[in-house]
Amino acid sequence: MALEDAKTQMDHAFTREDLKGPSFELTFGGATSFLRRKYTKDLTGVDIAVTGVPFDQAVTNRPGTRLGPRAIREASTLQAPDAPYGWPFDVLSERAIVDYGDLAFDYANVPAFPAALSAHIRTILEADVASVVLGGDHYITFPILKAYAEKFGPISLVQFDAHTDTWPDDDFARVDHGTMFYKAVKSGIIDPATSVQVGIRTTNEDTLGVTIIDAREVHEKGPAAAVARIKSVLGARPCYLTFDIDALDPAYAPGTGTPVWGGLTSAQAGMMLRDLAGINIQGGDVVEVSPPFDTAGATAIAGAHVATEILSLLGWRMRQEGSA
Repeated sequence: MALEDAKTQMDHAFTREDLKGPSFELTFGGATSFLRRKYTKDLTGVDIAVTGVPFDQAVTNRPGTRLGPRAIREASTLQAPDAPYGWPFDVLSERAIVDYGDLAFDYANVPAFPAALSAHIRTILEADVASVVLGGDHYITFPILKAYAEKFGPISLVQFDAHTDTWPDDDFARVDHGTMFYKAVKSGIIDPATSVQVGIRTTNEDTLGVTIIDAREVHEKGPAAAVARIKSVLGARPCYLTFDIDALDPAYAPGTGTPVWGGLTSAQAGMMLRDLAGINIQGGDVVEVSPPFDTAGATAIAGAHVATEILSLLGWRMRQEGSA
């Protein structure tokens, strides 16, 4: 069946009529929506909307993450024919997932960007659809979290990252990818007591009450211990998962703006994401993929896998809730 479908499927991002099921389109051809999901702005009957935010004007080092959503979509085409590995269900066949396209914004009007992104995510959430966002630099998580907090109240955060991004900054109008979680805590958007940062390996003395599982702890105690600790902190609270690709060691993800040695391996990240099944996840993102520094495409590949795991985590939560 897959071979026969491959002979006839092309540009599935536009031609597919159903929102569920795999795509056997040639991996090296066609329109590159995420996992060959249908491009649409119609959220009727949709469970999860994947959307891109090509913004990188908050970076402190190397730019290029504005090209991340496009690269992640292209890398995802290799996964489109198969059920995500290691899961007891196929989220692509069980859940209606669409590619909602990218956020439209005025690149030269940076002060207007945060509100535009919050409104974009709010539109998705108001349709009772979960969002998975492809970044973009890590600042984008702050306006996204504002929309989530409007719906769920102060939300718990699971952050995979080399950096805490909680450096002090009381100018809330500044757009900076190293201070946004400081602002999120101070403004009550996230609950630090039930939030966790994983893979950290840069110095920032004030944790603001957030639980830190640094990279060394993951290396020494293993992914299973890290997951157990994450789940104990989160409990059953609604949470949002953000994955900065620099959580991975530069050996696995060189294409990022602020690489730091000693990071997680892709295997460790994959095991932790899968074993987080059961958390009350409401949405997520993968950020900081910078194609200009990703000469072999390994970083975009990692980003596509992370986003697929977030889809599966969302699908598993929906499955446990018994939602249709």
